[in-house]
Amino acid sequence: MRSFFESLNEKDRRGYAGIEAIKLGHGGQKYISNVLGCHSQTVKAGIDEIVNGTEIPEENIRKPGGGRKKIVEMEDNIDEVFFEILNHHTAGSPINAETKWTNLSLKEISKAFESKGMNISPHVVKQLLKKHGFVERKMQKTIKMKDCKDRNEQFERIHKLINEYKESKNPIISIDAKKRN
Repeated sequence: MRSFFESLNEKDRRGYAGIEAIKLGHGGQKYISNVLGCHSQTVKAGIDEIVNGTEIPEENIRKPGGGRKKIVEMEDNIDEVFFEILNHHTAGSPINAETKWTNLSLKEISKAFESKGMNISPHVVKQLLKKHGFVERKMQKTIKMKDCKDRNEQFERIHKLINEYKESKNPIISIDAKKRN
């Protein structure tokens, strides 16, 4: 469905999405939007064109490659700044080396871009995370941890030790240990 949808022009895409959503009935608009990878307003416009007979003139159809370019493609050094921001805030899965995530929120990364003189919205940050293979980390713990008064100092000490070992050119081994009761 998706490859066929992408082969159509803008008008035919709306119509096809509208027809498929109408066939599904309740919830079809959202489902088709997800399946085809288009905005729900595109599906809604397609339904409106089919049901009410409203139609957009042929000359209003955009040519391939038309429209505004994404900021991710326009900014020169956006990737370098992005990786610089996430340098000390990236973690990964010990099971799958390709899985990585960050402990920063979209807004925090966006504010870090602002401090470097770049106006990047959280929406664009989400695009960058997806582009570079970051996944959303889902919290598994349901029981709240007890507070530890020296918690911040522990992490600062670990960070200091990491930097010392990096500078000494010794091999670094990462161990993930879990406390068992």
